Amino acid sequence: MFSPKLKEALSHVQKPGRYTGGEPGSVYKDAAKMDVRFAFCFPDTYEVGMSFLGEKILYELLNQHENWWCERAFMPWVDMKAEMEELGLPLYTLESKAPLTAFDAVGFTLQYELSYTNILAMLDLAHIPFYAAERGEDMPLIVAGGPCACNAEPIADFFDVVQLGEGENQLPAICAEIERGKKEEIDKKTLLLRIAKIPGVYVPAFYDVTYQPNGRIAAITPNEPGIPARITKAILKDMNEFTPPTHFVVPMVGAIQDRASIEVLRGCVRGCRFCQAGYLYRPMRQRDAALLNRAAQDLCANTGYEEISLSSLSTSDHADLETILDDFNEWAPAQHISLSLPSLRMDNFSKSLIEKTTKVRKSGLTFAAEAGTQRLRDVINKNVTWDEIEKTCNIAFSEGYTSVKLYFMMGLPTETMEDIEGIAETAQKVVELYYKNPDKPKGKGVQVTISCACFVPKPHTPFQFVPMDSMEDLQAKQKHLLESVHSRKIKVNYHDSTTSFLEGVFAKGDRRLAPVLVEAYKRGCYFDGWEEHFKFDTWMQTFADLGLDPHFYANRAIGLDELTPWAHMDYGVTHEYLVQEYQKALAAETTQPCNRACHGCGANKLLGGPCFDYSKNPL
Repeated sequence: MFSPKLKEALSHVQKPGRYTGGEPGSVYKDAAKMDVRFAFCFPDTYEVGMSFLGEKILYELLNQHENWWCERAFMPWVDMKAEMEELGLPLYTLESKAPLTAFDAVGFTLQYELSYTNILAMLDLAHIPFYAAERGEDMPLIVAGGPCACNAEPIADFFDVVQLGEGENQLPAICAEIERGKKEEIDKKTLLLRIAKIPGVYVPAFYDVTYQPNGRIAAITPNEPGIPARITKAILKDMNEFTPPTHFVVPMVGAIQDRASIEVLRGCVRGCRFCQAGYLYRPMRQRDAALLNRAAQDLCANTGYEEISLSSLSTSDHADLETILDDFNEWAPAQHISLSLPSLRMDNFSKSLIEKTTKVRKSGLTFAAEAGTQRLRDVINKNVTWDEIEKTCNIAFSEGYTSVKLYFMMGLPTETMEDIEGIAETAQKVVELYYKNPDKPKGKGVQVTISCACFVPKPHTPFQFVPMDSMEDLQAKQKHLLESVHSRKIKVNYHDSTTSFLEGVFAKGDRRLAPVLVEAYKRGCYFDGWEEHFKFDTWMQTFADLGLDPHFYANRAIGLDELTPWAHMDYGVTHEYLVQEYQKALAAETTQPCNRACHGCGANKLLGGPCFDYSKNPL
C-alpha cells in the first residue's frame, strides 16, 4: 500500500505517523466490492482532526454499511505538503492510500472559518478543481457540513452539497442516493436534484444571489423547479436513537484531545447571545443515563483509554448528571479511568460534582465568566453573578485546587473600558478569595489565568446585527487589560485581533469572497489558524487587489430588516426572536434558560411539540 513516492516523502518529514494510517480501530474493506466510497476530510492537522468527535460518529455510522467505506484524510503539515507537491503525490486517505479522486464523495467538516484555505489546499493536492462548476462528471461530489455551514456562502461555489444541521440522517441518505444513482448511471445534475430533496441539504448551484448597488444582498432565489426558497436544518429528534460511537480509531500521533469522549446531550438551554453553537443546535436533547453508561464501558474497553470526557455544550445541565456520574463511578475507578467534564457552569457547580469526577485524578478547572461586570454579563445573557463565581471558587479551593482558568471575551456589544477593568478586578477578587479561604491547600500559592478571546459576531445569533470591534479598538482593550492587572498571581492570555478580524469577515461573508480565498491561497495563505503561518498583510493586499473591502463584512452593522447572506438557511430560531433578544441585550435584560420557561424562539417546531415538560421544572 505504500508506494515508492509515499515512502520517500515519509522519510523526509517530521511525524510520519500522521500519514501512515494503520491505527487500532481503523476500518479496512475491499474497495472492489464497495458501492459507495466516502472520504471524510478534516482541514487541519492529524492531531487536531483526530480530536473531533463528529468524525468518529460519522466514520462508525457509515462503515456499518457492508457495501460503503468511509476513510479519512487530513491536511498535511507544511513539510509533507511540500514533499507531495515535489513528488507529484496526490492527497490520499489513510486507510487505502487511494487518491481522493477515486472516491464517490469527498466530505469536509467546516469547524472554523480560518480553515477555508486549507480546504482549497487539500483540493489542490488532490488535483480536484476548486469550483464546483469546473468539475466534470468524473470528479467526486464535494460535500460540506458542520457549524460553519450555517453561512456557507463564502465557500458555496466550491461545494456541490452542503449539509445544514445534524448529519446522522443526512449523510447516509446522501450516500444512498449516490449508490442508487451509480446503478442507474444518471448524470451529476440529476443526482444533485435528488439529493436536494433530502431534509437539510443545500445545493448552492441551485440558488442565484443578486446584490444591491450598496453591496448588500438583494435576493437569493432558487433556479430549479422544486427547490425550496429556505432550507430547514436536519435534526435528530431523539438522541437515544443513535448510540454514541464505541469503536474510536486510536491515533498513532497524540491527538490534542487524546481520550474517550461521549456526547451526553446536544444543544443548550442557556441562550447566551454571543454563542452560535447554542442557537444552531437548539433545542437541547439529552441521552438516557443507562445508554451512556453502557456506551462508555464499551468505548473504554475497545480503545484502552484511561480518561473519558462527558462532552456537550453544557454537560452540567443534563437532568440526570448525578446518576450518570454514580453509574460511571461503579466501574471507572476500578479500571483507573478518570472522568472529565469540559463544560462546567458556575451556577450549578458543587462539591459533589468535584468528588465524583476526581476519584482517579484531578483535571484542571476552567470556567467561562465571559464578561468582567454584571452589567455586561446581563447584556450577553450569561446569567452568572459574582456570588456564584465566589461560591464556585471557594468550593474549588476547599477541595485542594490552587489554579483556576477564567475565560472572557472582549469586544462585546456595549462594552466600555470599565468592563475591561472588570476582567482584571474579577481575577483579583478570585486571588483574594483563595487567601481568605481557611480550607485552602497549606503552603501553596494560587494562579489565576485569564484567557481573553476577541468577540466575533456570528450568524443566527442575536449579535449577528452588531459590528465587530475594529482591530485598533481590540488592541487598545488588550493593552488596557494588561495595565489593569497588578498581581503576579494573575496570568493574561489573549487572542490575536488580526486572525479574529479575518474570522469575522468570513463568518458574515457572501459568495463574492470565493475569489479572494482562491487568490490568497495561491499567494501562500493556508494554516491561517496557526499564528506562525498567518499572513495578514497578504490577505489585506489580496482584498485590495480584488476590489473588496473586508471591513464591509466584519465591521458594519447589519440592519434588523436586512437580507443576510444566510437568510435562506433556517436553523429553527426565528428572525423575530433574534431581533427581540438583540433589543433585550441593548437594555441589559436577561432571558431565563429555556428549560425553565419557553420564550417562543421557534425551535420547538423542529420537534413537532414542546422542547420540555415544564410541569417537571428540570432546574
